[in-house]
Amino acid sequence: MKIGLYFGTFNPIHVGHLIIANHLAENSDLDQVWMVVTPHNPLKNKAGLLPDYHRLHMVHLATQGYEHIVPSDIEFKLPQPNYTVNTLAHLQEKYPNHTFSLIMGEDNLKSLQKWKNYEVILNNYKLYVYPRISSTQETNSPITHPNIVKINAPIVELSSTFIRQSIKNQKNVKPMLDTKVWEYIDHNLFYKK
Repeated sequence: MKIGLYFGTFNPIHVGHLIIANHLAENSDLDQVWMVVTPHNPLKNKAGLLPDYHRLHMVHLATQGYEHIVPSDIEFKLPQPNYTVNTLAHLQEKYPNHTFSLIMGEDNLKSLQKWKNYEVILNNYKLYVYPRISSTQETNSPITHPNIVKINAPIVELSSTFIRQSIKNQKNVKPMLDTKVWEYIDHNLFYKK
């Protein structure tokens, strides 16, 4: 089975994430897209991150209606801070019959050289890269490799940071979130402060 790994803190998961995941599940050679909820990205600040359980639960809520999109807490069980190369090694060992690929935005591809053992990832795994408006205005990534596959996915310029800030500022964010996710956030008063 071919699995695309879509890593993210999903703080919170929003319709942009679902549009990309569904596009790849429906329009590529992937059998499934796993939404891998990351406990903490070593390149990001942990402040403002909801506890792992809540973010995973929101991913479960958001993906209920998608047959080929699967929530994953695989990184919760690995030593922290964790790196993508370690997760890939763990998954390959746990699921030897699966072929794993990464799903990332063009902006992440540009910072790939900062990742731990990025050459190992690039040489052993296919990278499905979706476009971002911010990156199309710049020159293309200095990284070129046969394992990099540019995907003609819809461009969605929506961020979890924008949603959190909007909630804090008492703005209506319902259209940006799955209904059940919005209800969960609203009920628990997340991102209000």
